[in-house]
Amino acid sequence: MHMGAALACLAALVWLLGGRHYGMRRARLLLAGGGVVPTGPPSWDRLSAELRRLGGGLGAEWWALAAGLLLAVLGASPIPVVAGAAGVPVLRRVRRARQAGRERERRADAVIALCGSLAGEVRAGRQPGEALPRAARDTGGLGDAQAAVVAAARFGGDVPGALATAALQPGAEGLLGLAACWRVAVDQGAGLAVGLDRLDAALRAERDQRADLRAQLSGARATAVLLAALPVLGLLLGTAMGADPLHVLLHTGAGLGCLTVGAAFEAAGTAWAVRIVRGAEAM
Repeated sequence: MHMGAALACLAALVWLLGGRHYGMRRARLLLAGGGVVPTGPPSWDRLSAELRRLGGGLGAEWWALAAGLLLAVLGASPIPVVAGAAGVPVLRRVRRARQAGRERERRADAVIALCGSLAGEVRAGRQPGEALPRAARDTGGLGDAQAAVVAAARFGGDVPGALATAALQPGAEGLLGLAACWRVAVDQGAGLAVGLDRLDAALRAERDQRADLRAQLSGARATAVLLAALPVLGLLLGTAMGADPLHVLLHTGAGLGCLTVGAAFEAAGTAWAVRIVRGAEAM
């Protein structure tokens, strides 16, 4: 009975979302005065694509609340909804941390590209004040501080100071080395291209070291994810055997106790595994 109610709720949600977007597409085609207006009901492929688009727009963390709603229907208890709602901010923090990490990696790659491009421009005979704006425009290695650094380079400002300020952006720490190379080249007349080549090689070696460390830690991450998913697999196995574990966990005193203790151990184990991985990455 609970399974039938869950399937009915899911079917109603899919139909409402699909019908709403289908009507919006039809109206847009009619108002645009062109295109072929579909006459039949939306296909399941189109509805699944719309659901994926909707889920991506809301953020992956909201699937925890959706899973809680589904388990609440299956288990006839509000506890999964509360747990799913509590998991939304945690998963949002994790998603934002991953996005920040990817942005940091992209900015670090852009800084490496900036050093290589600037070395090529200087070696081609351009003055540093002229070469830096061209290299920054081509690579985007200065990020949000590009306007300030380019203005300092064009109008004789404090380029090393502007580069040091730009290095405060996450992932742009390599700009500190560029500032040092610039200062040495201006103050002591040393070759800027030679210093940039060495800086480029050092930044690439550091990036390769981080990539190798991530590859070595991938096994530990996979193990942590597998261990975190074992309770879910246990619930599925119990349901397949006809034991009705949701009823036991959500409607009996012993089950609620086991659920509380298990959730606490699960959270502690996950936090411990994450701390170990982060500690290894920071070494």
